[in-house]
Amino acid sequence: MSKLAVVTGASRGIGYETGLSLAKHACNVMAVARSEDKLKTLQSQYPNYINYFPADLTHQSHLAELVEHLSGKTKGVDILINNAGALVNKPFTALTKEDWQHMLDANLMSVINVTRAMLPLLNTDSHIINISSMGGFQGSDKFPGLTAYSVAKGAVSILSECLAAEFADKGIYVNALCLGSVQTGMFETAFPDFSADVSPDKMGTYIADFALNGSTFYNGRVLPVALSSPS
Repeated sequence: MSKLAVVTGASRGIGYETGLSLAKHACNVMAVARSEDKLKTLQSQYPNYINYFPADLTHQSHLAELVEHLSGKTKGVDILINNAGALVNKPFTALTKEDWQHMLDANLMSVINVTRAMLPLLNTDSHIINISSMGGFQGSDKFPGLTAYSVAKGAVSILSECLAAEFADKGIYVNALCLGSVQTGMFETAFPDFSADVSPDKMGTYIADFALNGSTFYNGRVLPVALSSPS
């Protein structure tokens, strides 16, 4: 039986390409994002393997609807990829309280809330992959303007280590991938004068392969996946 993967932030960029790559491996995909039109485009690429659910995961009601939807249509979730997020490029002195709250809600609390809600649906030997950033990786070079983003992603990294310990008795594996620069639309908006070395499709292929096979060798790990900075 094919595995079921839930991918958040799947309407564009890395999440979109990760969903495609998982489908190429005959993995069933539930793609989640706010943009229904873009999710429909994703589904059209592999309609036999990709389904979608439009939701803003910062809203608890949307998350509850997603869980209810999955509960009635699946025998459990095997892969959860917490990819949804947002980026603000501002100097520390220019960051507002609203900027900080937005970064924490979009990059950290969404991971916490989705994981908590999905936990009853996760099968034994399931794999949670939290998408962090090199900005949230200890000892990495930090890029000016990404303080709030990096702090939130750093918390995602620590969260992943903690959840791996807490979920060990449930047979659930948890890892964080700290991505470097990827030429996504979000990246281009934040860094219009910088060209990343990695394309979304290459990163999506890597994440999909790690989601399917990484738990064989890793659990509770925070792993850098980068060729260059800024990240």
